[in-house]
Amino acid sequence: MPTRPVPIADVRRLSHEALAASGIPADDRDPIVDVLLLADLFGIHTHGVHRIPQYLSRIAAGGVNARPDIAVRRLAPALATVDGDNGLGPLVGTRALRCALGRGREAGVGAVFVKGSNHFGPVMPYLYQAAGEGFAAIIASNATTTIAPYGGRATMVGNNPIGIGVPCPGGDPVLTDIALSVAARAKIRAAKAAGEAIPESWATDAEGVPTTDPAAALNGFLQPIAGHKGYGLSVMIDLLAGALSGAAYLDRVSSWSENPEQPQDLGHFFIVVDTALLGSAEERAERVSDFRARLLATPAADPDRPVQLPGQRELENHRRQSAEGVDIEIADLEALRNLARASTS
Repeated sequence: MPTRPVPIADVRRLSHEALAASGIPADDRDPIVDVLLLADLFGIHTHGVHRIPQYLSRIAAGGVNARPDIAVRRLAPALATVDGDNGLGPLVGTRALRCALGRGREAGVGAVFVKGSNHFGPVMPYLYQAAGEGFAAIIASNATTTIAPYGGRATMVGNNPIGIGVPCPGGDPVLTDIALSVAARAKIRAAKAAGEAIPESWATDAEGVPTTDPAAALNGFLQPIAGHKGYGLSVMIDLLAGALSGAAYLDRVSSWSENPEQPQDLGHFFIVVDTALLGSAEERAERVSDFRARLLATPAADPDRPVQLPGQRELENHRRQSAEGVDIEIADLEALRNLARASTS
């Protein structure tokens, strides 16, 4: 799809105006836009401002609360829960992150379990914000079911994202943000449109048998990364993010695409560590920088594709687009403009 670079200020303004059209309070718009704009700056455009029309359509359908009363409950010095009151996920996620960082400053570590939320964007923006304040973080969410249990033939587990971030004083953090399927359904749809086969490792058919036919795959299930290991990781994320938080879990999570008028009740968890307590800034910077340098010095199997750190490409995208403008698909830009006009008409 054709794109064009758009100044960050323009993307932020249009996003604010689009959110205003759905009655989202002014104080709630900034955290939502911050998460989605960071996603775009990292190059994760599928989870950036592209999502705003989808989010607002769910508000219009009654599936998301535009003015949630988000409740934070402190359980112990390092532990809290957040009830998102069915608010937009990036807003709920940001409130939970701020709560976790507050607990972390007080106790050295902070853990927050979230219920009553929705799709909260990619994990990387939260990791990046935490790292910017000196915190290592593990953050995850459950999701609508798209993966069959290992050996099964019915969707029961979500393509649950998880991310880990480690800061480096004076330098780039190291960030990784992954979902747990081998390939996204969008790639399978693209293969079908192109009349191409897919790798057998991507998906199964409706009977749970691995397939190279994208049409059969779209009627079947995504395969988890690393087989039973990815399945096990997805299950454990859902136990923490869903079952322990009090949110929906497994097939109790409502599909936003099939039932946009129903709350999803997604769950998340945020665990942060104040790395300032683990040594001086100089020592931590030296050790993480040495770690980075040793990895990057690994001889490349392909000289044209040198070894990279997790998150390195996204941080390079962030620097480039911060200077040149955000690469926004023209169709997404027009959709934002149309929504923004509705707020000012």
